[in-house]
Amino acid sequence: MPRPSHLMIVALAAAALFLYALASDNTLLALLAKPIPVLAMIAWLRSAAASTYRMWISIGLAFSVIGDILLAIPADLFVFGLVAFLFAHLAYLRAYCGQTLRPALPALAFSALTGITLFSVLASHGLGPLLIPVAIYALAISAMLWRALACGGLAALGAGLFVFSDSLIGTDRFVSPFAAAPYLIILAYWLGQWAIASSVGHRSTDKVLTQSGASGAGSC
Repeated sequence: MPRPSHLMIVALAAAALFLYALASDNTLLALLAKPIPVLAMIAWLRSAAASTYRMWISIGLAFSVIGDILLAIPADLFVFGLVAFLFAHLAYLRAYCGQTLRPALPALAFSALTGITLFSVLASHGLGPLLIPVAIYALAISAMLWRALACGGLAALGAGLFVFSDSLIGTDRFVSPFAAAPYLIILAYWLGQWAIASSVGHRSTDKVLTQSGASGAGSC
């Protein structure tokens, strides 16, 4: 199994190549390099303790890789990429629900307001046939954000960055394109996925500490 340091080098090198591909408008290089950072995260997670949480996060990352490829292909496959990332968010949602089901009402209100605001802005600029797919996606990512905020820590950070990245995609595609969008989108996306993947190790540590505490309490 590759060492974490080796995987990090591969991920950073691929990220640099993708950014270069964006700057030089090299479509083939972009297609080849874009999925590698998230693939490296999946390989990295194999070194973490096996758990249901790790499994669902890995599934979410795998669907994200599919979405990365679909959106990097020089064709209008936006809807298909949207579906792939929809399944990624549902996988993350399942992972977070497995950690806690507490209502977290402030997080619910914030996530709902965020989702409604973003969708309203996009819809006001005319989504056409994408109206229903984008509405479903907005609902899924808002639910994912809610449960991630309920979990807290790196899960919340990662979800927040993912939502920020997606909001930039929506703004650039449907509202007002801007030159820095591709760079800001991918950097926020990679950082978000890294935080989500990193939450697996923290959850495993929390579980071990909880079990140790429970054992200690039983022996007192």
